[in-house]
Amino acid sequence: MFSAFWPSSSLPPQTKLGVLPFDPWVLGCAIALVLTGFVMISSASLDVAMENNGTPYYYVIRQASFMLIALIGAIAVWNFPISFWERSGHWWMLAAGFLLILVLIPGIGKGVNGSHRWLPLGPLNLQASEVAKFCMVLYMGGYLVRRLHEVRSSWKGIAKPTLPLGIFCVLLYFEPDFGALVVLMGTVMGMIFLGGMRFSQFLVVIVSVGGLLGAVVGLQPYRVARLQSFLDPWQDPFGTGYQLSQAQIAFGRGEWFGTGLGNSVQKLFYLPEAHTDFVFSVLAEELGFVGAAALIVLYAVLVVNIFRIGRRAEKMKAFFKAYVCYGFGIIFAGQALINIGVNVGALPTKGLTLPLVSYGGSSLLVSCAMLAVILRVDYELKKSQFSSSTTDGDNKLNKTGKSSGKKTQSRFKPEAQV
Repeated sequence: MFSAFWPSSSLPPQTKLGVLPFDPWVLGCAIALVLTGFVMISSASLDVAMENNGTPYYYVIRQASFMLIALIGAIAVWNFPISFWERSGHWWMLAAGFLLILVLIPGIGKGVNGSHRWLPLGPLNLQASEVAKFCMVLYMGGYLVRRLHEVRSSWKGIAKPTLPLGIFCVLLYFEPDFGALVVLMGTVMGMIFLGGMRFSQFLVVIVSVGGLLGAVVGLQPYRVARLQSFLDPWQDPFGTGYQLSQAQIAFGRGEWFGTGLGNSVQKLFYLPEAHTDFVFSVLAEELGFVGAAALIVLYAVLVVNIFRIGRRAEKMKAFFKAYVCYGFGIIFAGQALINIGVNVGALPTKGLTLPLVSYGGSSLLVSCAMLAVILRVDYELKKSQFSSSTTDGDNKLNKTGKSSGKKTQSRFKPEAQV
């Protein structure tokens, strides 16, 4: 399939170094993160699964199933051209809003620990907020392309997308899913800023949003208690600070090189949610500072290369592709930063998964769909660059008159057979 676009025998000299139809850094880091997550989930969940489900491999089997579903979903998403997502962005936004409403309806949405965030779909519980992030980025990418002049020149262009964003945030507040709310707002603001928003306007928006989030935290006592426990978890290590203090114990036991894979003590019913939100703490305990740092490097390389693809798209005037890459890059960076910050005690406890690593079908499925879109962007950019280079080369040959029509025909004969 790819040889039709990258026939090695007829590549111009300037494109011979970039013949891969995918970005190896993005794909390689994603695969490494997914496999690392599977290993750590297997290590962290065996005892909990045995206690709660009667078999130690309950979460392992489910995560393997999620990985298969995510792979199939990513392949399906990759086969859609980027123009399809650009044309249908507003419909995806409406679909995401419908899902966010649906989870709040009693009898339809599934509640866990007081939060109504999931829709039961057979073996998979779909988390509506994960779908909302994906859909909002597609909508915002299309909006910035259509209204880029307004965004760069007036407040009107900045204010218009706040209506759908505000509706999403209100629905997330009532679930409640404060972590997803923060990530969604940060992603939209980041995309608008990268679209050309003036820095003075950006500062005003940051201050306003910061005040709004502070008010939201103050309205609910349990969030205030989380904030207080974050400031000093050891003040109440068996109460509000229990989860954070146990995570810090895990980091302390890991030291430089860890206790060894499978030798974590904190996963033995000391650290709650050890295979989901706090899987990074178990990784740090078993693989040490070296393993934790390696995981952070994988995220850094992944995000940098996502932004690099976005920047290349922007230089080629493919603005929708650029903004979508920027939005998905912000989501990966933001969620990884928040989750790791919570695990190390640098941020208050929030229920955000570590992308591609934590246990969960919705997060893995949506993350792989985002990566599929990013890889499709890279594929189309390379295809466009190769086509342009080939056309330019043919034009130069025709102008100089050094190539006859017969030679040109024989040169492209192998490609026509493909």
